[in-house]
Amino acid sequence: MKRPRSIATTALVLMLAATGAPAFAQLAPAAGSFVPPAFADAGRAARVSALLPEIDAMYADLAKKERLPGLVYGVVMDGRLAHVRSIGFSNVERKTPAGATTPFRIASMTKSFAAMAVLQLRDRGKLRLDDAAADYLPELRTLRLPTADSPPLTLRHLLTMSTGLPEDNPWGDRQMAVDNEAIARIVGAGLSFSNAPGMEYEYSNLGYILLGKVITKVSGLRFQDYITQNILRPLGMKNTVWEFDEVPRERFAQGYRRDRDNWVAEPVLHDGDGAAMGGLITTMDDFARYVAFHLDAWPARDGLEAGPLRRASVREMQQPHMFASMAPKATLTDDKTPNPKVGFYGYGLHWARDSRNVVTVGHAGGLPGYGSQYRFAPDHGIGVIAFTNLRYGQVYGPTSKALNLLVEKAKLPARAAMPSAVLAQRHKQVAELLQSWDQPLGAAIVAENFFMDRSREDWIVHAREKLAPIGRIKSVGPLRAENQLREPSR
Repeated sequence: MKRPRSIATTALVLMLAATGAPAFAQLAPAAGSFVPPAFADAGRAARVSALLPEIDAMYADLAKKERLPGLVYGVVMDGRLAHVRSIGFSNVERKTPAGATTPFRIASMTKSFAAMAVLQLRDRGKLRLDDAAADYLPELRTLRLPTADSPPLTLRHLLTMSTGLPEDNPWGDRQMAVDNEAIARIVGAGLSFSNAPGMEYEYSNLGYILLGKVITKVSGLRFQDYITQNILRPLGMKNTVWEFDEVPRERFAQGYRRDRDNWVAEPVLHDGDGAAMGGLITTMDDFARYVAFHLDAWPARDGLEAGPLRRASVREMQQPHMFASMAPKATLTDDKTPNPKVGFYGYGLHWARDSRNVVTVGHAGGLPGYGSQYRFAPDHGIGVIAFTNLRYGQVYGPTSKALNLLVEKAKLPARAAMPSAVLAQRHKQVAELLQSWDQPLGAAIVAENFFMDRSREDWIVHAREKLAPIGRIKSVGPLRAENQLREPSR
């Protein structure tokens, strides 16, 4: 049993109630009155700008240390690409400078586009996430699962990397051009399982190759065409394609690997039926639109839906769905202060929450010739993107660190909860009740159990004892809401 709260926290238990009516029903704001959380800090953009030279220096050091042929990185904030810089060359032989309009292959960053297409088809009533994958892919109907009690392999398992299929890098990275017949043969010959479906996270390119086939089956279009027509073009990503032959050679970021002291051009993989796991080619200018779209899904609010996927479904993509990792020894960007974090996989996206309650979302990409990463902080409205044309170029950790640096050093607050009118009213009425113990007021604002748990007479005595040293309450401090119906404990 909990002890009665002190006078300082009495507001937390004074729940609005009317005689004979449930308290929570009375707390509900009127329709259309929900006020979404908002940024209350007018100086956040200026503080981010002041840190950009440090971000530039960090990436310059990275390019030098890792000997990157080319590097493009950018910061997305408040719906736009707020900062973009480039280092080195998109083509070493031609000495072509890399830039914001240079097309890079982004590898597994493609996966969230496939996931978005699946959710879009779900929202249109064309499929359900808990449908068996075999309902759409006949080659899976004879698939032998690892145990007799394994659940059917579902679309949700494919989305969340919980198929039980073993981690398949770097084999999967080279399956871009595989055709549907070959995929059917691979699956038909039997697949290995490291776990029963739904039990564990394990990264599977094959799972997303199969999702691409599902998109094709349900939509009646090649998944590349479906994603292009229904996601890329509506977002204005006009320079994002699947086949590198569609990009002029003088613009394309040629991928490289290191051979001793030389950069050696990697063969560029062609588009194919396996490309849902990593085939997109895009520019910083284009991809920033995609990150801005993800950030724009926050906060939940009224208003028109302007994007190719409902805001609620975009937020659903970003949520933790399958436990992936724990980092108990993680630190802040000073590399000293402990900041443990936990990671999950969403739908084509990695999700993490650290000890400061900062949530970040994104995905990395790596292929022969390319490395890429994007991370964004939905509650803080900012994201960082990086592309390089070096084989599995190590931009992954540095890009996450760049985002953390901006949140930490710029002291970017999360959006502040906006109290509802009823919470603001009760905030003042509690002070009045603590002094008057007016019976009609008490009947109007406290929960039905309040005087059952402690009598009105005892509350009066308790309140007088606490108020005696300080005197009468003459003013009420500012309301700092935890959400529109809750004031946090103090």
